[in-house]
Amino acid sequence: MTDDHTVITVAVLGGTGKEGSGLAMRWALNGYRVIIGSRDAARAVEKAAEFNASLGGDYLIGKGNPEAAAEADIVVLSVPYSAHKDTLTSVKDQLQGKIVVDVTVPLQPPKVRTVHVPDGKSAAQEAAALLGEGVRLVSAFQNVSAEKIADPKMSADCDVLVTGDDADAKAEVIKLVEAAGMRGFDSGPLANAAAAESLTPVLLYINKKYGIHGAGIRITGL
Repeated sequence: MTDDHTVITVAVLGGTGKEGSGLAMRWALNGYRVIIGSRDAARAVEKAAEFNASLGGDYLIGKGNPEAAAEADIVVLSVPYSAHKDTLTSVKDQLQGKIVVDVTVPLQPPKVRTVHVPDGKSAAQEAAALLGEGVRLVSAFQNVSAEKIADPKMSADCDVLVTGDDADAKAEVIKLVEAAGMRGFDSGPLANAAAAESLTPVLLYINKKYGIHGAGIRITGL
């Protein structure tokens, strides 16, 4: 898709939130052109300026979700499950032909520490069904704590499971994982996203049970 001399544009829809903003800042500091996307374009512009101030430079720009998606090579969706379907529907046309990275976990508040399996088996599979075959859907980053990635200078100390049915798209997303300071693992077809998504409420339970912050996963044996 790209080579080392090509600047890749990444749009993070939901980039004003904790998870999306942490990833966006890490990518912006590591050679990607990053757009913060939001339903409210003015809020996206405001938050991008805020993040730039914290980074000490003009790294990020803010736009409404459709405009952000239209300009991007890769689109990352980092929104609550309650906004998942509506957000995807609003940018469906702009996503065609692109890699879309779904970070969504189908949590059901207030029981966020209990696994919920949606009707479509996983949020990622629901996204793929909604968007159609013109989109290269990859699932990743569900098990990364927003607290661990909020400061781009700090180690995320976490591995990332990357699932999808397009090998080349997964390879591009693993590059994104590495640019964000983590190790990415090809974890099989998109159907396996159900396992990665289900790990998140388990990790949230562990956080509460043992009084820790930002539990993650590590792949051992390498």
